[in-house]
Amino acid sequence: MSTYLKRSLDTLSERNPAQTLFMQAVTEVFESLEPLLAEIPDIQANAILERISEPERQIMFRVAWVDDQDRIQVNRGYRVGFSSALGPYKGGMRFHPTVKLDVIKFLAFEQIFKNSLTGLGIGGGKGGSDFDPKGKSDGEVMRFCQAFMSELYPYLGEGTDVPAGDIGVGAREIGYLSGQYKRLTKRFAQGVLTGKQVGLGGSLARKEATGYGAVYFAAEMLATRNDSLEGKNCVVSGSGNVAIYCARKICELGGKVIAMSDSGGSIHDPAGIDLDIVTSLKEVERARIQEYSNRRHGSKYFEGQKVWNFPCDIAFPCATQNELNAEDAKSLLDNDCIAVVEGANMPTTPDAIALLRKKDALFAPGKAANAGGVAVSALEMQQNAALQNWSFAQVDERLNAIMAHIHKDCVFYANKYRRPDDYVFGANVAGFLKVAEAVKSYGVT
Repeated sequence: MSTYLKRSLDTLSERNPAQTLFMQAVTEVFESLEPLLAEIPDIQANAILERISEPERQIMFRVAWVDDQDRIQVNRGYRVGFSSALGPYKGGMRFHPTVKLDVIKFLAFEQIFKNSLTGLGIGGGKGGSDFDPKGKSDGEVMRFCQAFMSELYPYLGEGTDVPAGDIGVGAREIGYLSGQYKRLTKRFAQGVLTGKQVGLGGSLARKEATGYGAVYFAAEMLATRNDSLEGKNCVVSGSGNVAIYCARKICELGGKVIAMSDSGGSIHDPAGIDLDIVTSLKEVERARIQEYSNRRHGSKYFEGQKVWNFPCDIAFPCATQNELNAEDAKSLLDNDCIAVVEGANMPTTPDAIALLRKKDALFAPGKAANAGGVAVSALEMQQNAALQNWSFAQVDERLNAIMAHIHKDCVFYANKYRRPDDYVFGANVAGFLKVAEAVKSYGVT
């Protein structure tokens, strides 16, 4: 490792004690940049690594709200604007009890390069709260969202910061956040939040975009080995929005999803998961995945078990960070899995990635493979700015083209630096170079 690279990482570690997820994300990107440092001296001369790894702003605030029993509850809210070099901060809001500054910073840092890869004019940011929408009434969720937006709204704007949804934040939450923004500013929140309901200026194909995009990327990746999803058995971790639409697109392209999960355990259905049942359980009834086995003959629920133990051809981690470790990767490889495609943000641990690469399994990192969600969020911004509504087919066509372009860039840089099939390297270099050039062009800001 170069002296400059090591010094940058050491300094960053000292300034961010105990932020292990953030340092994991930064280290993965920085280690990919080693070949560039000797070739492009301007990176060190302009302190690009130092500037790109320090957030432009970090906002942390108290969110006080009243539950259905008239008790005052207090949560913590966050919004990290990491880089506006390519455009306004763009990235989701996550409502989950595991949310803390370390989580938001790692997500926001990843978002910089993911957004850069889309080729659209959006910077990187992320936000959220340790509030848990599960088990809350609609009234409680509404009051929390109103209190959250009351603290955050001064920092938002079409050209400044445009949040979207993430884990725990769907169309319902975006609707409540938009309503409060409108109440406070007397302005329609059309271009300030994305992931809205279509009637509020939202885009068709937005809820499908992240899951669909991951499968489009997988198809491009498999094509490099003269292969396809046709006839492939797949496992998908999670059963939320990303996982459900990832599974639907797999089936549309000829694959079969045999296992899905939630935080309680996994379901295995050798005949193929009935996605209508899963969608009803998770999006309508807000029930646990274990109920699936009571409604589908031949399926079985495994409490506390991950999906990685079921034999499959392709694995799609679509739940949360670091959910697929080295032991899981070994299990997949022992069962002849040929590819892992990240639908979530950093769901695969570094040692698991190393093992997959060593065994020549294809691996698609989240910053490339799950960029479809933010890409369609940016397309929603375009539609809002033009006062237009595009058809589902128009948006889906654009999404497919964007994912193909991302794949092409990853392959180009991997091959240029003699790292064939190394999509982690290709994605990091492709995303970094565009942002670094913008940072340099602005001068010292």
